[in-house]
Amino acid sequence: MFKNNFFKCVKKLLTIVMLFICSFSNGQDIPKNFQNPILPGFNPDPSICRVGDDYYLVTSSFSWYPGIPIYHSKDLVNWELIGHGITRSEQLNFNGIKDKNGIWAVTIRYHDGLFYLITTCSDCGGNFYITATNPAGEWSDPIWLKDAAGIDPSLMWDDNGKCYYSGNSWDFKKSWAGQCAIWAQELDLKQQKLVGEKKILTYGYANNAGYAESPHLYKINGEYLLIAAEGGTDMYHSITAHHSSSILETYKADKINPVLSHRQLGKDYPIQAVGHGDLVQTQNGDWWAVVLGKRLVNGQVPLSRETFLCKVNFENGTPIFNPGYGTVLAEQERPNLPWTPVKKEPFRDDFNDGKLALKWHTTRTPTEKFYNIDKGFLAMKLRPQIADSLVHSSMLIQRTAHHQFSTSTKLNFKTSKENEQAGLIIYRTNESYYMLIKEKARIVLIRKFDGKKEIIAEAPYTKSEVVFNLKADQLDLQFSFGETLENMNLIGGLQSLIVISESNINKFNGTGIGMYASSNGQQSKTNALFDWFEYKY
Repeated sequence: MFKNNFFKCVKKLLTIVMLFICSFSNGQDIPKNFQNPILPGFNPDPSICRVGDDYYLVTSSFSWYPGIPIYHSKDLVNWELIGHGITRSEQLNFNGIKDKNGIWAVTIRYHDGLFYLITTCSDCGGNFYITATNPAGEWSDPIWLKDAAGIDPSLMWDDNGKCYYSGNSWDFKKSWAGQCAIWAQELDLKQQKLVGEKKILTYGYANNAGYAESPHLYKINGEYLLIAAEGGTDMYHSITAHHSSSILETYKADKINPVLSHRQLGKDYPIQAVGHGDLVQTQNGDWWAVVLGKRLVNGQVPLSRETFLCKVNFENGTPIFNPGYGTVLAEQERPNLPWTPVKKEPFRDDFNDGKLALKWHTTRTPTEKFYNIDKGFLAMKLRPQIADSLVHSSMLIQRTAHHQFSTSTKLNFKTSKENEQAGLIIYRTNESYYMLIKEKARIVLIRKFDGKKEIIAEAPYTKSEVVFNLKADQLDLQFSFGETLENMNLIGGLQSLIVISESNINKFNGTGIGMYASSNGQQSKTNALFDWFEYKY
């Protein structure tokens, strides 16, 4: 008995010592600070919620499919894509809509064991919500709210258990240009409809406030807080705060509005268009906010709107963003939470798992299966649809998330027809993209910008296998091709990422890079075989 207890004690002591050593060793690698943005690349309009020690974040996805990316984190800094809200064609159809439309401004909330995603499908149905017990999915079919005018819906549960909807509307007689209303109403989840009085909460913080939108309601220390975005989603974007002692009453604008903005810092400040925020309280009682912003590169925004993280303190009910600074910071002290890094995606996708990684998307809703993964190849069907149209085409893309990166893919493709092509694409909209593609007997570099499509360069090539490469450095873009990565030929000279950068032409959505194939209006039985795809930064 004594001997057994002695060995048990020794074993337990050794375990404690080992855990201490591991903890100390790992602690040397735990950073004090974090870098913004926390979700680089195409990740606008962030919304966040906490369930226990777990954090969940969603962003807008517009016409990309699957739609509504859902991220998970333990520390608010390291995020992993775990699923999507829209994964079935019967949920939503994005065909026929422009790239800037589709899923706008999603809000994620959790109540009584159920997750809720509520959003606007712009040009494809209006406002709806879906539910799931597991945020990784699958999610329910959309529940449409027919009487919910406007955009940017959000949900909040009061202490009495009632659920309240808030949103933006412009359906009224305006007193000034750009005037919008933030309104709220009870949402009966059993009846799945809005009920009771509809109340306008605010038109913005000033008598010329423009584009009040993306509202979120919170109850903090017995008082109601409304935060909203104002100023439009470009340089004048901002976050404003409003207060009330009753949820369905007129809200009083905070005296220090806007509570967060970069518009006063000038057009050359490196982080622009800060706004559209959502608050979350940690299990330790600290408050943080996720907000969108744009990073400038020589005055351009090649990565579109991204998700940033800010510390928030409260002073007399006013949310103070990054106290002492009042701006979004490129680097700051990380949240007081256990450092929990996630597994990094491999640089190269060899297509050996039999299914696509979650990072892969297509544009608009597929109406048929257009690819197959088998024996280490991704076989993509050549179909009549093209990237220029507003219907789904054979294209698979992932987010570009860095200002310097290199992308390569190996293609096995042979055709005897002039109309068939396959290769590499960097895509923003059907009006703005680059393609480096293989045709019957040549390699072609195509650029489309602001609706003008042209061949930039071409070179003869008759072999079945070819490797394509694209290198991006700030705003410079260089394409090449060859039989192997070690034997590449430059094509097209230096090109510019201005083609896919944020502008009046490329609005709201973001950039993807990937694989493309088409038979350009004719039926085809040909497949393009992609051996691997690589994204390095």
